[in-house]
This record gives sequence, C-alpha cells and structure tokens, in this order.
Amino acid sequence: MAKTGITIYGCGQDEAVLFREMAPRFGVMPTITDTAVSEVNIELAFGNRCISVGHKTQITNSILFALSRAGVKYISTRSIGYNHINVKCAQSIGISVENVAYSPDSVADYTLMLMLMAVRNAKSIISRADIHDFRLNDVRGKELRDMTIGVIGTGRIGSAVMDRLRGFGCHILAYDHCPKTSADYVPLDELLKQSDIVTLHTPLNADTKQLLNRQRIEQMKHGAFIINTGRGSLLDTEALIPALESGKLGGAALDVIEGEEGVFYFDYREKPIASKLLLRLQKLPNVLITPHTAYYTEHALSDTVENTIINCLKFERRKQHG
Repeated sequence: MAKTGITIYGCGQDEAVLFREMAPRFGVMPTITDTAVSEVNIELAFGNRCISVGHKTQITNSILFALSRAGVKYISTRSIGYNHINVKCAQSIGISVENVAYSPDSVADYTLMLMLMAVRNAKSIISRADIHDFRLNDVRGKELRDMTIGVIGTGRIGSAVMDRLRGFGCHILAYDHCPKTSADYVPLDELLKQSDIVTLHTPLNADTKQLLNRQRIEQMKHGAFIINTGRGSLLDTEALIPALESGKLGGAALDVIEGEEGVFYFDYREKPIASKLLLRLQKLPNVLITPHTAYYTEHALSDTVENTIINCLKFERRKQHG
C-alpha cells in the first residue's frame, strides 16, 4: 500500500526531527522544508493532497489558488488559530482547512507564570538584581488569593487556566459568548469592572478583534492587569499604552502583540525594530513581553506533530470513503 505523502512547510528543526521519527509509525512520507509556503515553492506539494503549515506566515489568497492548481485539497495548520489563512477562500476552491489540537497545559501554565510575574513585579526585581541592586522594591507584590481574575474565553485553554487558578484560592469570573464549562459567567462589562486581572483566551475573529478597546480598557478597575497569551489583535495596543503610562492599569504581560508578524521568531539584535508600539511597551517597567512562546513545550510540540499526521490521514480516509 502506497504511503500518504504530506508536504510540511515552515518546519523548524525540532519539528522535523519529530516528523521523521513518527512518519514510519503512521506510514506517511513527509516532504519537509523550513521555508514557509509560497508561490515559489509550490512544486514541493506536487503529488500530495495534504500539506501542513505553521502560523508564523500569512498565507495569501494567491498562494491558496496556486496550491489548488497543484492539487492540494487539505491544509493542516500547526496552530489553534486560523487567522493567517482565509478559510472561506480556501473552501471556495475546494481546500479544507483544519487546525491541530495540542495539550492546553502549555499555554495555561505559561499564563499563570505571567500572572505571577506581573503581580510580583518580576521584571523590575530581576532587572535590579542583574545590576546588583538588591534593595526591596518600593512596590510590594500582590497575592492571587486576594484578587478577582476575569477569564475571557473558556475553551480548552481558558478552562485549563481556571483549573489552575482554583488552587490559588482566588475569585474567578468568566465570559464567553457560548459558555462551555462550570464557572461564574458574567457579562463582559461586569467582568472588566470587577477583575483585578483580565486574561484573554478567546479566538480571534471579526467579532473579537480589539475586544479590549479603549472604551473597555477604561471600564477596567484602576490598577488592574492584562494578560494575553491568545492573539495580539484581541487587544488595542494604541489604547493599552496610555492606560499603562498613566497608571490606570497596573501592568500587562503579553506573549502576543499586534503586528508581531515578521518580528517575533526572528533575530533583531543587529537590526532596528520598526514597530514603535513594541518599543514603547518594552520601555515600560510594568510590562512583560515574550515572543509568542507560551505554546512551545516538548509535550505540545509532540502533540502538534502527531496530530498533524493523524489529521491528514483522517482526511485521506474520508476522501476514500466519501
């Protein structure tokens, strides 16, 4: 029986090792490249109906049309979100698009880490320790048990965050347009007014873009914190910065930001960064920035590779029996 071919675009070295290890077990033949899918390397997909892509590069409609002409019928994106692909365009030309589920624990753990770092002023403490200033910081930290945490989006990751928060004894509020779990659900406006920390875990779409805009940020409690390990565009950065600078907000910990594409995952040590918003955020003592790395654990990476292969095989079986 012929092996199923899968072209894997934008594949990092660590992913490539796992794809090569798992391929024989599943009976697939991977074609692996570290370059993102583009009209220049479409030929790598010839003969394969399934391809896998990463979330780091936007897939334009022209690339989708080129993939269709090459015979591609299925795209598995190695991410939870789809906002780098025009799914409607893909479907209109006969290409199915599916995401890849991985353990929510990676992002949930990281979210709790960012919360604790934010409320304990970790950025300032570590910066001072690095220059051998070991005096106690003027700003005392806070304890989660004394705080109300608002969780926006209660899917797999949001639910995993709430599970962890219960162990800290804090009061938890939740908001989701479609409640999915046992929680104290309240309207969004009420959550913002009551929460000491607001953490974002809702998918990015037309309805949630800049969900936390200027008006909603103004509704938040004085001194509240924002945590974002979801998608950068859930948060209006132009409105966030003055709220942080004025002291309206106590701080922010952001693993994702608007306009991160082309910056995160690249080495800018010897190059200027064009994003003035990112540079302004990094200068603030109450803001933590990490480069979209919350998901990046050994367990999650293994899940992603294995489920990519499984998804492609399921698609091929559906086509055979459809």
